Amino acid sequence: MMEFCKVELEKAISLLSSTIINCEKMQLKFSEGTSQHSLLRNRIKALYISKALLSSDKIINYTSKDLREALPPIVSIINKTTKAQSKYEKGSTQYNRFQHIIQAMLISKTFIESQIAKEQELLEQEKNLQEGE
Repeated sequence: MMEFCKVELEKAISLLSSTIINCEKMQLKFSEGTSQHSLLRNRIKALYISKALLSSDKIINYTSKDLREALPPIVSIINKTTKAQSKYEKGSTQYNRFQHIIQAMLISKTFIESQIAKEQELLEQEKNLQEGE
C-alpha cells in the first residue's frame, strides 16, 4: 500500500467528514426509494467506511462485502470529479478544490483496496490451514 503522511490523511479525513455532511443534507431532499436517494445512501456508507479506515478506527464493523461495495461509489466520485475538474484551468480555485477531493478519494480507494487484500489474505491463510489438517 502507498504510504501517506499524517497531514495528507488529516486533510482527507476532514474532506470526507464535510462530504458526508453534504451528502446527508442532500439525501433529505430525495424520497426514499428514488435512485438519487439510493445513490447517496451508498455513497454515504462508502464515505463512512473510508473515514473509519483512514482514522485507523479499530472498531470497524464492516464486512468484506461492505468493503467491496464501498469501492464503486468512491471510484464514481473520482471519475465525476476528474471530469468536472477538466473543465477548469489548472491552478484555478475550482480546479484546486476538485484536486483536493480527488486526492482524498484516491487515498480512500487505496485504503479500501488494502483492507480487502488483507481480508482476502487472511481467508486464504485460513483455508490453507484447514487443508493442512
